[in-house]
Amino acid sequence: MLLRRRAPPPLFAAAAPSPHAPWRARMVKRGLKIFLVVLLALIVWLAVTAPLSRSLQPIAAPSITLLSVEGEPIARRGAIIEAQVHVADLPPYVGQAFISIEDRRFFHHIGIDPWGVARAMLRNLRLGRVREGGSTLTQQLARTSFLSPDRTIGRKAQEALITLWLEAWLSKEEILDRYLSNAYFGDNVYGLRAAAHHYFNTDPEHLTLAQAAMLAGVVNAPSRLAPTGNLEGAQARSRRVLRMMAEVGYITRREADDTRLARVRRAPESEVPTGTYFADWVLPQTGAISDDNYGERQVQTTLEGDMQRYAVRAIRRANLGGAQAALVAMRLDGRVVAMVGGRDYSQSAFNRATQARRQPGSAFKPFVYLAAFRAGFTPNTPVNDVPIRLGDWEPANYGNSYHGRELLRDAFAESSNSVAVQTQERVGRRNVIRAARDLGITSPLRADPSLALGTNGVSLLELTSAYAGIATGRYPIRAHGLTEPSPGWLGWGAEPLHRGHYFPMLRDVMYAVTQHGTGRAANLSIPTFGKTGTTSDYRDAWFVGFAGDLVVGVWVGNDDNRPLPGTTGGGLPARIWRAFMVDALGIRPARAPAVPLSQTDRTSDAPANVQAPPPEPPAPVPDVPGDAAPVPVESSAPPAKTPVPATAPPR
Repeated sequence: MLLRRRAPPPLFAAAAPSPHAPWRARMVKRGLKIFLVVLLALIVWLAVTAPLSRSLQPIAAPSITLLSVEGEPIARRGAIIEAQVHVADLPPYVGQAFISIEDRRFFHHIGIDPWGVARAMLRNLRLGRVREGGSTLTQQLARTSFLSPDRTIGRKAQEALITLWLEAWLSKEEILDRYLSNAYFGDNVYGLRAAAHHYFNTDPEHLTLAQAAMLAGVVNAPSRLAPTGNLEGAQARSRRVLRMMAEVGYITRREADDTRLARVRRAPESEVPTGTYFADWVLPQTGAISDDNYGERQVQTTLEGDMQRYAVRAIRRANLGGAQAALVAMRLDGRVVAMVGGRDYSQSAFNRATQARRQPGSAFKPFVYLAAFRAGFTPNTPVNDVPIRLGDWEPANYGNSYHGRELLRDAFAESSNSVAVQTQERVGRRNVIRAARDLGITSPLRADPSLALGTNGVSLLELTSAYAGIATGRYPIRAHGLTEPSPGWLGWGAEPLHRGHYFPMLRDVMYAVTQHGTGRAANLSIPTFGKTGTTSDYRDAWFVGFAGDLVVGVWVGNDDNRPLPGTTGGGLPARIWRAFMVDALGIRPARAPAVPLSQTDRTSDAPANVQAPPPEPPAPVPDVPGDAAPVPVESSAPPAKTPVPATAPPR
């Protein structure tokens, strides 16, 4: 029986239908439906949250408003912005310059350019750093004009939607018009018209090729490339713009190479700058206006309205003649509550409280005595107020008046130059500089014999801040004008005072200044602490002190350094200080104590029940080493000798 050969099985047999196939197909279809629903919901959410309707309206100019503690506007700094420009009215190379450097495929994409993004990524990878971005001009318009600067996925999605919306509703020329009219060009200048006037004193319709290239280069990093502050960087960037224009074909290579780079031609200022001394000082602390932030910002400051009015009134009521004056008032933690930088801001915006560096005279002596207290001196240490000689130099007292053996407290109250120099030479000049640095003095200090008498220039603001450290026993106190201090200010990392008696002793001698020393004119009906300062030939007069919860510094002098004959720190500055404090603290000046008729012929103005302190073991009189150069002397006349309080004054 012949057996039939069985046919070999097919090489590719048809697979039997899987029982799970219909289920998988249903899952794919369901997934696609869910994806489409989510996508639709996302588009609806973006359409609702993105400012599409506003994207076709004129853009609001950016501005910043500084507010006082009470919420009252102090100053408003708005953007420099002018009328819009139209590309059709400009020389052709103006728009071409921006397109070449920012978006060379501007006329060939729908607002989002994948090729541009890819090209930028490749170039950045080749350079190993981020050199250029892939945003189109339309994306930049959407980002800077209608959205916050937050870097989130939602914001990016909104940017894309607004970009497509703008491309759908506006022509390319209209988009370019809006971009050029609202781009930021540095120096708080927005828009091509304002930038042309600001940097070149010309209309945008008359810009040269070099000027157009410079402005096109600035928009990439306006704060860094503004030609008023970085002309070299702006010119280098404009050279790159010219090369890009040649690559695209808008100009020839020869034109790019032969074009002379533009230079700034500012128009003369037509008006006095607006603002206040405090606003000028505090505005940089706000971080200014970010490069891509439009609209109004309000910034809370530490300025207190009533305090500022009291300060202005105290300066204006003073008999200054033709002199200038400045006042700074701060709380114990460095919050500046009042600032007057001169007699009239409209006449001179120069801030003498923060910008001027003047010799403080004897107002520098607290740093000498802080170093002395650290070295073991006390307010009751005996000192010898006598003429001294350092080489060819004799640091004389005012009026050549000397008191011989006395307590250190009295020498400080009388502002003895002889004792201050002796003390400095005993404890070491480097230790005096260290004490000043600890309290926040940052100005250069020379370690020469005249250091003790305040011959190195400082600002009123930094000296007042240093006195705040004396008042609180914490250092350094950093003056600040915003309500949210950064780390390093008191309460945010200030170094606590080392355990010891240095600062109570310093407050002790500063109390003596206002009780029976050169600062009696500043004395209040509450414990008052301070120090006078007067430089040679009466060129600068100071009073800096504290009472209650306020630390206040006052300076009087001439901008051209001319002398003010007879003006001492214990005179006009002390009276201005007291006038301000009386209003600020709501108190009265100190009244002279009632004196029996039998005592009225006495020269002492101290209370009759004040007794001298118990004696201390005698301390050696400081030696006087070395040679020195001439230094100015304290100009405040010393008062008559008076008894010394038996105990330290209330803190």
